[in-house]
Amino acid sequence: MQYGICPLSVVPIRLRASEEGELISQFLYGEHFKLLEQRKFWSKVRCAFDGFEGWVLNNQIQLIAQEIYDAIENRDPKQFVSDLVAFVSINTSELMPVLIGSSVHDFTILNHKFEGSVIQFKSDKLELIKTASLYRNAPYLSGGRTPFGLDASGFTQIVYRINGYKLKRTAIEQSSQGEALSFIEESEPGDLAFFDNSEGIINHVGIIMKDNYIIHAYGKVRVDRLDHTGIFNTDTRTYTHSLRVIKKII
Repeated sequence: MQYGICPLSVVPIRLRASEEGELISQFLYGEHFKLLEQRKFWSKVRCAFDGFEGWVLNNQIQLIAQEIYDAIENRDPKQFVSDLVAFVSINTSELMPVLIGSSVHDFTILNHKFEGSVIQFKSDKLELIKTASLYRNAPYLSGGRTPFGLDASGFTQIVYRINGYKLKRTAIEQSSQGEALSFIEESEPGDLAFFDNSEGIINHVGIIMKDNYIIHAYGKVRVDRLDHTGIFNTDTRTYTHSLRVIKKII
C-alpha cells in the first residue's frame, strides 16, 4: 500500500476518476491518506481523518513513506489552522494560502514553513459556536469543506475538527455518532440537529445555538430558528427542513 499527503491549499475528491466526476469532498492542506488504487492520472484514496473515499488527480498529491504516515497518525496533539486564511512559505520567495482547518502539525514533511495561529488541543464546547460563526455567509457547495464553499456536513465536520473532535463526512454518517436526545430542551449549544427528506433519509445537519437557533449551510452558512418541527427560514418564513434527531457528540 502507498500513502500520501495533500501539498496544496485544497484538492478536490471526486466520485469517479474524471474531472467531470461529482465533487464529493475536499482535502485541505496537510491531510494524509492511503492510496487504494492507482491509475495513470488518478488515484483512489481513503482519508485518514474520516475514512472517506474518492478519486484525486495524481499531480495534486505527494506520496509519503509508511513511516511518515504512521508518525502523522500518532502525533499528539495535532495542529489545525485557526485563521480563515493563513500562508505557508514554499521557499524564500513564494507563499501559498492555507485555509482554516488545514493540518499544519507536519508541514515540515513538505519542506514548508508556517507561522500562523493554530489550535492544538480540544476546545470547550462553546468554542464550536465561535468557530461556526467564522463561516457565516460562506456559500453552499456540494462536497465543499472551506470558507469559499462547503456543504452542510462539511461545515459541521470542519467546525468540530478545528476544535479537536472527529466527525464522519456525510450527514447520515454523522447521525450515527453521539447520544440521541429526546427533546430540543435537552440540547446545548454545539449539539447537532439532523434532518430528513420525505423518504426518511437524513440529508442535512446543523449546529444548535442558544435560544432555539441553528447555524447551518443552506444556500450559505446562515442562522435560522429551530423548533420541534424543524428549521424555520427567517427570510422566506417557511420550514425548509424536517427535524429527525438531535445528537450530543461532546
